[in-house]
Amino acid sequence: MSEHLRADEVAEWRPPWQRREDGPRPPEDAPVRPDTPADEPVDDTDEYARAVSAKPEPEDPDDADDPASDSIPVPEDVDLGAVLEAILMIAEEPLTEDFLSSVLDRPRSQVREELGRLSAEYTGDGRGFDLRRQAGGWRFYSRAEYAPYVERFVTDGASARLTKAALETLAVVAYRQPVTRGRISAIRGVNCDGVIRTLLARGLVEECGTDPDSTATLYRTTTLFLEKIGLDSVDQLPELAPFLPDDVTDIEEDEQR
Repeated sequence: MSEHLRADEVAEWRPPWQRREDGPRPPEDAPVRPDTPADEPVDDTDEYARAVSAKPEPEDPDDADDPASDSIPVPEDVDLGAVLEAILMIAEEPLTEDFLSSVLDRPRSQVREELGRLSAEYTGDGRGFDLRRQAGGWRFYSRAEYAPYVERFVTDGASARLTKAALETLAVVAYRQPVTRGRISAIRGVNCDGVIRTLLARGLVEECGTDPDSTATLYRTTTLFLEKIGLDSVDQLPELAPFLPDDVTDIEEDEQR
């Protein structure tokens, strides 16, 4: 800049972006070049770009930490047993130790130990309910010795028993699963389509894919089935051999031909 500028020249001088009526205006913290005469062409593109790029971008609200989405561990001063009771009280199906550990952010061993303690406490106190591990998880159940009274309250005299045909079909599915309808009918010697529909409606069996050879629908037992018979898994089913005829091997070989 000239060392001797007139007062009117200083008053009339404006930064380059103020002299551009149609051009974009830089942010307030963009660099100012007061040492450039008004009549000298200036390329301020680089400075403007640097000023814009240096300015922090507004924070995306989706990137902000969401406290509600974070796992909230159970504080040490809170009774873990009471928390487990509250959760299991409203559970509609057995909850696994892994799931409870994840929800409460507590070690699985600690959750398992507390569940066992609660179960023993209820039994020792002679409560009408019991905390048992069944179908792979934990859930509250009415105690077995009070089953007749509970059944009287629930059914009110109505019978909800399965027919002999349904029980036989359910047994075939339990021991042969996954199994197709055709295979079940071949083992029982009668058509079982209607019985399968009944077991599906009762929630005791479910579809589980298709047979790779025949593309027929495959069936297996459900978690509800394990709950009803009081087992943790189908591996705990009793051995079937004592209840089979001696020629069962010949029968199965004939069915496979």
